[in-house]
Amino acid sequence: MAKKYKKFSPEEKVRLLRLHLIEKELVSDICDAHGINPNVFYKWQKLFFENGAAAFAQTGASRKDGHAKKLERQNAQLKAKLVNKDEVIAEIMASHIELKKSLGEI
Repeated sequence: MAKKYKKFSPEEKVRLLRLHLIEKELVSDICDAHGINPNVFYKWQKLFFENGAAAFAQTGASRKDGHAKKLERQNAQLKAKLVNKDEVIAEIMASHIELKKSLGEI
């Protein structure tokens, strides 16, 4: 008959790793208490340290979001300036055409 293995959630794995890393419990004691092979425990520990940078990746994402918002704000300001410039050009062209008509050039 095949041996049934208990599946641990990511939160449970971190809790067990904390027992060893922070509370200094022996790996053998943790493994015996929870029915885990020590090789599995060390595999979890290796994955935990290899992927630890992902916990701090959110900070970079927040920075990118802030930068994106700044660029969107700047883009909106530039669009408003462009609209204003187009209005000024339209007024000047209207005055120019009116002046040409009054001088008889058109």
